[in-house]
Amino acid sequence: MKTIIELILRLGTVDRRWIFLVIAFVVLIPLFFPMGLPIRATPTTQQVYDTIDKLPHGSKVLLSCEYGPSTKPEIHPMTLSVLRHLFKNKHKVYVTCLWPDGQFLAEEALDLVGGEEYNLTYGEDYVLLGFRPGNEAVVKGIVSNLRKLYTIDARGTKVTDIPMMEGVYKFEDFDFLFSASAGYPGTIEWVQYAADPTNVPMSTGTTSIQVNEVMPYVSSGQVNGILGGMPGAAEYEALIGVPGVGTSGMDAQSIAHLVIVLFIVLGNIGYFIERNRSKKY
Repeated sequence: MKTIIELILRLGTVDRRWIFLVIAFVVLIPLFFPMGLPIRATPTTQQVYDTIDKLPHGSKVLLSCEYGPSTKPEIHPMTLSVLRHLFKNKHKVYVTCLWPDGQFLAEEALDLVGGEEYNLTYGEDYVLLGFRPGNEAVVKGIVSNLRKLYTIDARGTKVTDIPMMEGVYKFEDFDFLFSASAGYPGTIEWVQYAADPTNVPMSTGTTSIQVNEVMPYVSSGQVNGILGGMPGAAEYEALIGVPGVGTSGMDAQSIAHLVIVLFIVLGNIGYFIERNRSKKY
């Protein structure tokens, strides 16, 4: 017991840089070697999964990417997971972008999941329509006349030459919308100007800080569930059975929190031991 007490007291004299090093170490290890800590899906994440899973095979799904490099750690993992779920169920995926950076991130996700993992054919199984400036005006344009807004895709191919564009002229021609959104324009604009007026079902994935802003639309039934930040991405990865960046990120976060709490507890124990000793003298 005396040895343990002395060890705790000695920790109080350790250079704080060693503590920073320990925290950095416990954060990095799960990122490279995911531990697979238990993850339980929240009801809103489960709702997104169930909505997509119940779509008839071959459904036309519009995926809109509204995020950039700064929010990539939170949003991109859920985009990858949703794409895996959609392609696994043989859906046709059409990708638009309300943010200019979203086009490059969407292309990266499609190349990885659609091209490398599922070996699908561009133009037949998925298409990247790309970015158009105009914020909510783009949403309104897709609702009224998509062909007028998108005459070519992100690769410069005429939409009339893309096989999977046959029969797609406006928003109501889609069976489902998923908005991967980090802010304006994004989820709220899709609800107000597209999904709600046309009754096309939609779900969304947002940054953690946006969840409270979007939750009223989920509660009212206008949005079928929400993936909230990296936790939501990790939960969705668990549901589809494919661990990814979201899972490893949550592993790192959980272990880091555990180590920080341990240091706080040991620090307080050391403080009370020192205080009791000083009272004796």
